[in-house]
Amino acid sequence: MNKFTLEKTLAASFEDHKLDNNERRELAAQLDAAKVQADDLAFLRNRAFGYVQQHIRDGGEPLVVLKWLEHVVKQFDNARPQPTGLLAESWFSPGNDCFDGICHQLQHAAATVDICVFTIADDNLTKVILDTHNRGVKVRIITDNDKVNDRGSDIDFLVRQGIPVKVDQTDYHMHHKFAIFDQARLINGSFNWTRSASRYNEEDLTLTDDKRHIDAFCTHFEGLWRRFPDYHG
Repeated sequence: MNKFTLEKTLAASFEDHKLDNNERRELAAQLDAAKVQADDLAFLRNRAFGYVQQHIRDGGEPLVVLKWLEHVVKQFDNARPQPTGLLAESWFSPGNDCFDGICHQLQHAAATVDICVFTIADDNLTKVILDTHNRGVKVRIITDNDKVNDRGSDIDFLVRQGIPVKVDQTDYHMHHKFAIFDQARLINGSFNWTRSASRYNEEDLTLTDDKRHIDAFCTHFEGLWRRFPDYHG
């Protein structure tokens, strides 16, 4: 089945200016069976609007055909291929899965790593962050202004190694736990970047390359980066 067959179904349904339940089910089934792509849907949408425009130009009642158009467009929207990421993994602790997932993404980053986490207090993880920085990858860190003073925090060490860090300046917490790699992969979840999170805590992380999520997190990171002051240790 191709878009021209679907166009015939569309034209037939327009004859009485209604899309009844049977026609709606038939159109939905045909759209599903045809595995229509975005350009096919654009073609069909243009044809549907063309029918309506011609009807109105010919002096026909607009409200009835606009209702038909509304129902048809809804079917097109339901059939639209949904953009999904190829990557979708989730990890849990206690255990090494979260730690290993973070390290893998750091080690495979090619250009940029943007880290926005409540705290970093794991020498092994800090070493991988530093190795990534030393490979020439641009690493940036946003963290909580109170947690940098905690015993075991590695933030001061990372600042001394030349990694730019920014912190919030509020009485509350910068409580995010996410990181973006090459603006192409995102990890996000409850997991704090600490030894205790791996060893004892019930935590989670999810990895995705879904552009919708990545764009939102990149925008938020850049907003925080502009707003927060530099931290020099």
